[in-house]
Amino acid sequence: MTAIKHALQRDIFTPNDERLLSIVNVCKAGKKKKNCFLCATVTTERPVQVKVVKVKKSDKGDFYKRQMAWELRDLAEVDAKDASKENPEFDLHFEKVYRWVASSTAEKNSFICCIWKLNQRYLRKKVEFVNVSSQLLEESAPSGESQSVAGGDEDALDDYQELNAREEQDIESMMEVCEYAISNAEAFAEKLSRELQVLDGANIQSIMASEKQVNILMQLLDEALAEVDTIEGKLSSYEEMLQSVKEQMDQISQSNRLIQISNTNNGKLLDEIQFLVNYMDLSKGHIRALQDGDLSSPKGIEACINASEALLQCMNVALRPGHDKLMAVKQQQHLFSELRDTFARRLTNHLNNVFVHQGHDQSSTLSQHTAELTLPKHSPLHRDLLRYAKLMEWLKNTHREKYEGLSRTYVDYMTRLYEREIKDFFEVAKIKMAGTTKEAKGKFGLHGSSGKLTGSTSSLNKLAVQGSSSRRSQSSSLLDMGNMSASDLDVADRTKFDKIFEQVLSELEPLCLAEQDFISKFFKLQQHPTVLPPLAQPEMEELDGGMPSRMPPQGEHRHSLSSEKDLVRLMMNKIFQSIETELNSLIALGDKIDSFHSLYMLVKMSHHVWTAENVDPASYLSTTLGNVLVTVKRNFDKCISGQIRQMEEVKISKKSKVGILPFVTGFEEFAELAETIFRNAERRGDLDKAYVKLIRAVFMNVEKVANESQKTPRDVVMMENFHHIFSTLSRLKISCLEAERREAKHKYTDHLQSYVINSLGQPLEKLNHFFEGVEARVAQGVREEEVSYQLAFNKQELRKVIKEYPGKEVKKGLDNLYKKVDKHLCEEESLLQVVWHSMQDEFIRQYKHFEGLIGRCYPGSGITMEFTIQDMLEYFSSIAQSH
Repeated sequence: MTAIKHALQRDIFTPNDERLLSIVNVCKAGKKKKNCFLCATVTTERPVQVKVVKVKKSDKGDFYKRQMAWELRDLAEVDAKDASKENPEFDLHFEKVYRWVASSTAEKNSFICCIWKLNQRYLRKKVEFVNVSSQLLEESAPSGESQSVAGGDEDALDDYQELNAREEQDIESMMEVCEYAISNAEAFAEKLSRELQVLDGANIQSIMASEKQVNILMQLLDEALAEVDTIEGKLSSYEEMLQSVKEQMDQISQSNRLIQISNTNNGKLLDEIQFLVNYMDLSKGHIRALQDGDLSSPKGIEACINASEALLQCMNVALRPGHDKLMAVKQQQHLFSELRDTFARRLTNHLNNVFVHQGHDQSSTLSQHTAELTLPKHSPLHRDLLRYAKLMEWLKNTHREKYEGLSRTYVDYMTRLYEREIKDFFEVAKIKMAGTTKEAKGKFGLHGSSGKLTGSTSSLNKLAVQGSSSRRSQSSSLLDMGNMSASDLDVADRTKFDKIFEQVLSELEPLCLAEQDFISKFFKLQQHPTVLPPLAQPEMEELDGGMPSRMPPQGEHRHSLSSEKDLVRLMMNKIFQSIETELNSLIALGDKIDSFHSLYMLVKMSHHVWTAENVDPASYLSTTLGNVLVTVKRNFDKCISGQIRQMEEVKISKKSKVGILPFVTGFEEFAELAETIFRNAERRGDLDKAYVKLIRAVFMNVEKVANESQKTPRDVVMMENFHHIFSTLSRLKISCLEAERREAKHKYTDHLQSYVINSLGQPLEKLNHFFEGVEARVAQGVREEEVSYQLAFNKQELRKVIKEYPGKEVKKGLDNLYKKVDKHLCEEESLLQVVWHSMQDEFIRQYKHFEGLIGRCYPGSGITMEFTIQDMLEYFSSIAQSH
């Protein structure tokens, strides 16, 4: 509100020479939110004019405009509405009544109080105040705007000053002493004037009487001034002395500051020297170890490790700015570089000698392993070399070129060493594998019992190719297996082959894992990424066929191998480059000896791949065995395809009966063998797929042979072979072939029934024709009991036909039928009695059918067959027993 009052005074009233005394924020009673201000003002010029002005804020901005003004003398009445309660409403009665609502009761009371005072001063109580508290009007200490009316504006308005209570009392007492004070004002004024003159004279005399004291006071002041001058002189001298002391203190402060700077600099210099001495000083013991330390003894190696770590720490210290310009630092760095180069050269030469020496020691022990299917253990070599692992890490961090050179040297020596060992190992494996059969022993060039081949691996393979055809003709064909006895299947040879192949994998697996673990530890090749050094790059072309098939092309090695793990795999590929070739050669040999060996190899290889992947899916062993597994799987698929192809090429003799086809028997023995091999195998799915392919081929080719058979009826071929297949699948309980088992049973049953019907035919041919005619008449609409009245089918004709089939003739016909069936069926499947029993059932069915027709079409005629069902049973039984 104060800010608004100042703004109104400045913008509206000051330009009009008016002074704002009080303000109240109001709105008209009964109307909403149209606020304005009522202001009580007086003019600054005489005669004084008192007004009530209505001011409203402009709608278009933040400025105020004067809207209406009333002279205070036109105000007749002020109605405060309620004197006892707070009420913001009040009325002003000018020419008409204006009803207002103040924003607060306090503002309303302050404004009414100001109006009352202005009325008291300028209008001599002309305005009437209604419902206004007497306490408000009689307040001796007015607040806010009222204060300005009572005091601050007196000079500008008039000389009038209101008497306070004490002055009023004094005047009243004076007037009581003077009796005519009221009746004769002029006399009272003259009296007061005379008394005032008397008092003025007394004052002047009093002043003149005090002149002597004034002179004394002036003298004392002069003395004080002189004393002040003396004190000022002393103060000046003191100031000069203090100025001198100040200058001396400034000089001392400057000296102290220089001393402090010098001490700080000395401390920093000492810290720098201490830093260089602590971090760039190599002890004499370490220097001796680096220059002449023994790299063959454990203590010497330990001393060299400590010295190399200390040297590396000194060389890698983070020098502060400017250190590299110090001559002593340069000399020390030069010394460190010389020690590093010297020790790196000594370490490289020593490890090169160790590699060569260990390689010769290992090769000298190969002879004792050649006769046994075992690989030499390299754990002593690894144990000796791992003592230098920390030194290799130091060399890797300080001399990358020498580190890479040592890596290449190690790979070269170990490649040659492992190549000899692996070659000899696989030679022994092939000897043992080729010696598992008598034919192999005769055809693969084995001499004596020393266990050595007469030729190289290549010559062995050539001989294997020459002998493979005869071997395949013995044991790799399902057709031939059907013609073999259990001894011809060489079960013992296959078991021995399985053990040899398992022994080969069991020897290779720990060898590769141990070497890979050693390379990771010795050359400090962990899993975090690093820049690939050009390890063994000149020799990359030599890998050629030995390079695992999963590796990327040679030109991409530098870019694709971006981690130390890839570097380990690259070194392993170089060192063991002959393993995959030798394994594939061994697998090819086993497959040529007996294609069923692929079953054993698939199971064993799958197990070892699964084991290797559980240890490290990206390891060299896992990758290599995975590649070889692909080859084994391919051979397995080739074996299955070969069996199917031989089924399709089978030829059956036209002069002899077919019986159980050889590939059906072969499938049975294949399934028995496979179930034994794959009992707990990881790759059971491969076998199940092979089963489905083989069984479909068996089904298809059985039907093909049955259709081509001339000597044996088609139904007999189908019946016997599908009965055999059904028996085999029921016995082996192969879950994936359950549908095929049911299909085989269905085919066997259908063809058994078909053969029985076709073979039995119409043993009572004329009787059959007679009753067929009877059934034809009935079908044409003739009632069954009226058939006997037909000329061709009367009772006389029926008796004539029945007499042609006495029991003796029937038995003779059945005996001939038995001999015919016996010629058709083979002995292996023993289905003769089954077929004969089925024929008996079919014959009885036909007999009952004829009797039924006689009973219905010739009722009461007493006509019966020449033999009974019991006679038939005796005929069938006696014929079966006689043969």
